[in-house]
Amino acid sequence: QAQLVESGGGSVQAGGSLRLSCVVSVYTFSSYHMGWFRQAPGKEREGVAAISTGGGTTNVAASVKGRFTISRDNAKNTLYLQMNNLKPEDTAMYYCAAAPRGTGWSPSRAFSAPTYNYWGQGTQVTVSS
Repeated sequence: QAQLVESGGGSVQAGGSLRLSCVVSVYTFSSYHMGWFRQAPGKEREGVAAISTGGGTTNVAASVKGRFTISRDNAKNTLYLQMNNLKPEDTAMYYCAAAPRGTGWSPSRAFSAPTYNYWGQGTQVTVSS
């Protein structure tokens, strides 16, 4: 059973940056594929970025490509999302999610919420114009 705790959210002006972190309490973090999702009020949850167990494969949604970068530090059991040039439309609750190796994660399914077994409670990001 993995527990995920996000941090790093906050309020920034458009053009600003934030770095989200997700600490995963699990014995073998390196065995989990990871993803970042977000959900704005009145909208469905959407995948933002995903990364494979070793970090060799990453996916970034078209809406944030060139602005957001996903990374992980397996030695620290931590997932990151570096967000630059933030826009008001990036305002949302951001969640990290984990999928154990061997449970069906693939790059083509990385932005599908049912692919992931474990979720954090979320961290709020608010971008003002």
